[in-house]
This record gives sequence, structure tokens and C-alpha cells, in this order.
Amino acid sequence: MKYRNNNGNDDLSILGYGCMRFPRKGNSIDMAETEKQIMYAIEQGVNYFDTAYIYPGSEEALGKVLSKNNCRDRVKIATKLPHYLVRKNEDFEKYFLEQLKRLKTDHIDYYLMHMLPDVNVWDRMIALGVLEWIKEKRENGQIKHIGFSYHGNTISFLELLNAYEWEFCQIQYNYMDEHSQAGRKGMMAAAEKRIPVIIMEPLRGGVLANNLPKKAEELIAQAPVKRSPAEWALRWLWDQKEVTVVLSGMNSMAMIEENIKTASEVKAGELTDDERKMINQVKEAINENIKVACTGCSYCMPCPFGVDIPGSFRCYNVSYTDGYFKGLKEYFMCTTMRNKQSTASLCTECGACEKHCPQSIPIRKELKKVKSRFENPVFRIANRFIKKRYK
Repeated sequence: MKYRNNNGNDDLSILGYGCMRFPRKGNSIDMAETEKQIMYAIEQGVNYFDTAYIYPGSEEALGKVLSKNNCRDRVKIATKLPHYLVRKNEDFEKYFLEQLKRLKTDHIDYYLMHMLPDVNVWDRMIALGVLEWIKEKRENGQIKHIGFSYHGNTISFLELLNAYEWEFCQIQYNYMDEHSQAGRKGMMAAAEKRIPVIIMEPLRGGVLANNLPKKAEELIAQAPVKRSPAEWALRWLWDQKEVTVVLSGMNSMAMIEENIKTASEVKAGELTDDERKMINQVKEAINENIKVACTGCSYCMPCPFGVDIPGSFRCYNVSYTDGYFKGLKEYFMCTTMRNKQSTASLCTECGACEKHCPQSIPIRKELKKVKSRFENPVFRIANRFIKKRYK
């Protein structure tokens, strides 16, 4: 297993264990199989385990396995505060103590603000006293490192990055999201601050492993070096020295074994020019299914009325390339789960954005399509609930 240390503190396995998708038996986690897989990963050198308060049964399952096998000190546990459930100062402590109990531990190594969408939500947490609470937890050793996980555009990510002395961050990043979400620009900004970058969605929810267009599959099959689509996607990430840990939601021994083998071989900067070219061709083949030719350059931003234009188009395209519900989920997380929303429906058709678009996209027309595709009655009900949470 290879390790990276991008903050001078911990040597972290470059392969992290994403604990959201433990194997299940019926409606419950299959504890026997989960224990087998977790312990195999630990024996092979995986030392970063990522879970969250809202992953059903995940914290409890991880805690039971580590406690039963007396191996808590061999791993770093990362879990997340559900800030969207926090209404008053006492809630910080309530949820944290519940997580310690679930995980059967007295401290969290890497604690994240879960899905922190923008500075406005962070300011709401500050107003509730989160800074004092974090300071206390750091001083008594219950939290070792503090960070945040993020879905959204690059601009908001950079604002959050500079809003606090974060010690690590977690972003969605893969070869399809190189210039969207936090993107390469966000990753590089974090690396410049010596903030470890934890990667989630390296396979974009499995799409880059199992649901590639035929043309993309053919390009990979024709490559001189025979690797699975998943391995190519992971190698593209580990080729970048700024990437600290890549999380994989592993739930089969075959997947764990393949990923561990790759993580034991790779080196940053080892992809050849031809291999990078092939990956770009795969990306182009996937993009043939997109609906709006937005490159995410953000020349159209900021919108005077608050629309996240490139973010809306990215989610709209994802709904066609990766599946409707994947796109809808990302649209909800990136434009709606914040107290200052940025949905397509905020567009007033002023046209200011179109004057700056290098692709000459009819932005007003396309935003109407985004609104029509995503903002249905169910969405509007959920939106009202979110607005109440962030008042």
C-alpha cells in the first residue's frame, strides 16, 4: 500500500475505505461479510475509513468491527457532522456524542462538516457557536483534524477554503469533473495551503466503471496496457501528487483486491502522454451524450440574481450521461441545500450572462430546460423544507 502525507502529520493510505455501501443482507448490513472485508483491507494497509452520521448503520458497523478486533489504533476514522440537522448550539454535542457511541471510540481523527455548501451556511454555524465547540474538542483530543466535504462550484469552494483554518477537505473529483465541482483549480488551491485533499466519487457513482458508452469501452479495450475502466479512473487520480486519499465505496472482495493491488503499484506522474490522451478520448465519448456544451469556465458568472449557471448545466448534463436521479441529486445538493439558493428558477432572463459566454450558449433558453427537468412538485416541497432548516 502506498501512503501520502500532505500535511506533515499522518501517513494516509492513498486508498480510503468509503463506508456508505457496506454489503447488505436484506435490509440490514451483512456484518460477517463487512467484517471480513474491513479486516482484509486493514491487513493490506488501508488506514483511512470514511463514514457519516446519515449513512444507515455505517458508523455502528465500523465501530463494532474495530472494537471486536482491537484495531482502532491502526486506522484513522473520518466521520461527519450533519450540520443540516443542527438547530441550536447543544446539537453539536448531541450528534457528536452519539457518533462516538456508535463508533465505540473516544475520538475522531478526521471530522468533517458534511456537505458544507457555501460560506453562508458556515456563517450560520459560526453564529450557533461551532468555532468555540471545535476549539474545545481539539483541546481535549476528541477531534484530531477538522475539515469539510463539498459539492458545488469552484467559486464557492475557494470561498469556503479561505473562511477557516481547515486541516483537510473532501471533494468530488474524477476525470469527468476535472473542471467542475471544486475541480482541479480547487484541488490545487487546497494543496497550496498544504491541506490534504480527500477524493470522493472517483468513479462518479460507478458510472466510470460499469456504464460507459460503447465507444468509450472500445477505447479502453484497445489500449496497449490492459486495465479495467475503474483502474484507469483511479490511476488518473493517483497520477496527481496533490491527491492525498481516494475513497472507494468497496463492498466486494474482488473490488477490494483490485483497488488494493492498484494502490500498491501507482506513482504520481507515471501516466504517459498516450494514456492521458486515451482518457481524454474516453471523456469526449461520454460527453457526446451531453445536452449543453458548457465547459464550466464561469465567464457567465456571477449571475446578478444568484443562479449557479455552470453548476446547473453540469447537473443537467449528468442527468443524461449518468442517469436522471444522479443529476437530480447533485442539482439538489449543489443549488438547493444552502440558505442562499442558486437554482435555475431564479433566472429573470436579463441576458447579462450570454454576453460573456465563449461558447455562445443560449443560456436563458437552456436554464428553462433545467428548471423544467428538475424543479417538479416533489422538488419544490423539498425546497420549502430546506428553506425552513436554514432560516
